[in-house]
Amino acid sequence: MQFIKANRDAVLKPLQVVAGIVERRHTLPILANILITKNGENVSFLATDVEIQIQTTASLSTGAEQGATTVQAKKLIDILKALPDGVEVSVAVNNKKAAITAGKSRFALQTLGADEFPTMTIAESFNASFTLPQKKLKHLFHMVHFAMAQQDIRYYLNGLLLVTDGQAVKVVATDGHRLAFCETQLEGDDASPMPRHDVIIPRKTVLELQRLLVDTDEPVQIDVASNQIRLRFGEVEMVSKLVEGKFPDYQRVIPSGYKRYVRVPRDVLAASLNRASILTTDKFKGVRLTLSPSTLKVQTNNAEQEEAIDELEVDYHDGGDGKGLEIGFNVSYLLDVLANLKSDDVQIDLGDANTSALLTVPGDDSFRYVVMPMRI
Repeated sequence: MQFIKANRDAVLKPLQVVAGIVERRHTLPILANILITKNGENVSFLATDVEIQIQTTASLSTGAEQGATTVQAKKLIDILKALPDGVEVSVAVNNKKAAITAGKSRFALQTLGADEFPTMTIAESFNASFTLPQKKLKHLFHMVHFAMAQQDIRYYLNGLLLVTDGQAVKVVATDGHRLAFCETQLEGDDASPMPRHDVIIPRKTVLELQRLLVDTDEPVQIDVASNQIRLRFGEVEMVSKLVEGKFPDYQRVIPSGYKRYVRVPRDVLAASLNRASILTTDKFKGVRLTLSPSTLKVQTNNAEQEEAIDELEVDYHDGGDGKGLEIGFNVSYLLDVLANLKSDDVQIDLGDANTSALLTVPGDDSFRYVVMPMRI
């Protein structure tokens, strides 16, 4: 039975949409495969790792037949990538083998039965549903994703907190040393107030969404259940399990009332920190910031007695006490946030050498970044 007959690029595009979550090593061999379902001219591709599922559909076939099979994702994509641009590709399945033909090239791949493929069960009802433009949702994830923990024993930190509250949609990520917060408001027809819901989206789901979302006004339909989130945009549907657990109270972590602050051009600060970071090591990423009227000194030392000093002209407000401030930070935590911001300037609000710093964008209340100090 012929499943696909279409241009190589037309086949490769939907395959690459779903294949990002396929694990190369898995206890279930079939999870290395993609489920291909033909329904007349429409062909759907579905991949899952049991925690996340992505499905997309394209018009890639002819005839009215219906059928389903599974083929190893990596081999199929590698074959398509190796074929010439614009060549027509056909995929037919007979006797548990997928025959791939393109020009004078022929390949035969093993298949596994579609009835063995472990598709996820979609929640019967959702507690919250709302719509955001793709570029707005991508922006929210972009502003906080770098602060998510990686393989932390506190599993609830290995993801991103999504909060719906009235007309506000908020996202928060923290690894225990720094915290990033960003929010947006619902607009247009979907601006009716929502009840408050807090859910934790797994790290892998967030990173995959960043890959798939594009900077357009096309809508993303987001449905949130107690243990599952579903996102639909274009021809793509993603379903993901949620992380169980209680996320830290981010509102208590974000400081307020600081009187000291410094404003500095973002690219100037990033360049200075990059220079200073050359002398840091993998084990010790400390950088010392010394603030005095109109000057910020960036300084690092390492175990080899080497030193880097960089001085910047800045707009520093000492809060009226006439004193400067010396404080240490992990340089990576500062560089991460500066690399993801697009603003010309940043403002850093400070208490003392032992309290966390608050980094914001002047004139933009939607983003906040908190970083703990370190002893140097």
